[in-house]
Amino acid sequence: MKMTNYRLQSEMENINPQSQEWFKNYVRQVLESNKPYHAKADYLGLSIQEIQNKIDYLTADIQEMSALKKNLSLAKATALEATAAVLAEYGIDRLDGTSISSITITPQKTKLTETFKIINPDALIKLGYYNVVVDEQSVKDAMLTVDGMNEIDSFVEVGVTKEEIPAKIKVNARRSSSNNQAAELLNLVDSQIAA
Repeated sequence: MKMTNYRLQSEMENINPQSQEWFKNYVRQVLESNKPYHAKADYLGLSIQEIQNKIDYLTADIQEMSALKKNLSLAKATALEATAAVLAEYGIDRLDGTSISSITITPQKTKLTETFKIINPDALIKLGYYNVVVDEQSVKDAMLTVDGMNEIDSFVEVGVTKEEIPAKIKVNARRSSSNNQAAELLNLVDSQIAA
């Protein structure tokens, strides 16, 4: 993972609704600079791509760490049980230590968990133990036909909710671009804009 952050990338990483106007002003500075338009586009796009790279890197790390945590927890549980079994073989129920107070064996326990399984659902339904719910998908499917719409129109209300989604940019990466060239370009633009 790249450890150097470009100024624009750092500003993007620290943006919040309160500092959005300051960030917009910085983007304006980039756009109004006398650099070629393609350098400006690369600076903006590559900064966003670097943030996405960090997100992808962290996602992979989180998955690896979750798997490692699961494996270590299983290994610890297995080691605790195996050590208890060996100590019991030797008739040891307590070991005193110098760095730790002691190791003791917890006695074997039986854990009771209640289970619930319906054997004859039809008999329970006849006794009145059931719940009736509307099949919403069937209603939606019926509303697609004229007959269905006429039949159930008075029993349903169809509405439209409107959600404003602000405009965003999309960075379209070149398929043949080299990361070294991108890094060099970012360094060049970043240093020239900062100057």
